Amino acid sequence: MAIKIRSSAKNLQVLFEDNHIIVINKRPGDIVQGDKTGDTPLSEVVKKYLKIKYDKPGNVYLGVVHRLDRPTSGIVVFAKTSKVLPRLNKLFSEGKTQKIYWAMVDKVPDNKEDTLIHWLVRNSKQNKSYAHKREVSGSKRALLEYKLHTKLDNYFLLEINLKTGRHHQIRAQLAAIGSTIKGDLKYGAARSNKDGSIHLHSRSLTFEHPIKKQLIEFTAPAPNDPIWNACL
Repeated sequence: MAIKIRSSAKNLQVLFEDNHIIVINKRPGDIVQGDKTGDTPLSEVVKKYLKIKYDKPGNVYLGVVHRLDRPTSGIVVFAKTSKVLPRLNKLFSEGKTQKIYWAMVDKVPDNKEDTLIHWLVRNSKQNKSYAHKREVSGSKRALLEYKLHTKLDNYFLLEINLKTGRHHQIRAQLAAIGSTIKGDLKYGAARSNKDGSIHLHSRSLTFEHPIKKQLIEFTAPAPNDPIWNACL
């Protein structure tokens, strides 16, 4: 079942906003930036929200800082000014952020906590990344740390500290160790989720505010479903 866009200007989940940035809890199915589907992206939804909230007569500026895969949920940061956008881009590109994800997997890893290092090769035609144990031609190094957070009857919640930001990194690396994310057919899940989502959630994000130079941290509630709720 295809995911339908779920956020609107009326139901947008705003975690934080000041004069410089706005932080959203993205729903599964929201697409961060426009693509060939032609679906309205979250960036346009946020623009409409700001236009209504501040009764702006003209166009609203909004800069896309980073992205989350469409079927995932969690924290997305947008820049509200052109001055802040390059500063935020630099923070993210230089890895000066702490990103914590939650992933619900179908098999507990051999180690309850570990560091995973792979070399990922992206296949643009398939929109998929392949994980290799050693460096190969065209690959990029991918690093994450995980620990077992909660055991359920049939699934296992991993908390992930993402150290690099590669295409489909968490999905590909966890699949490579045999722990596929719930609902992620692309990476080997036995079945899809009914709404087309996958159980991968950007749980928290910490970085230095680009203007105020203070450390700021955001935590996003997981989507309301029985599997996530069982871990809270």
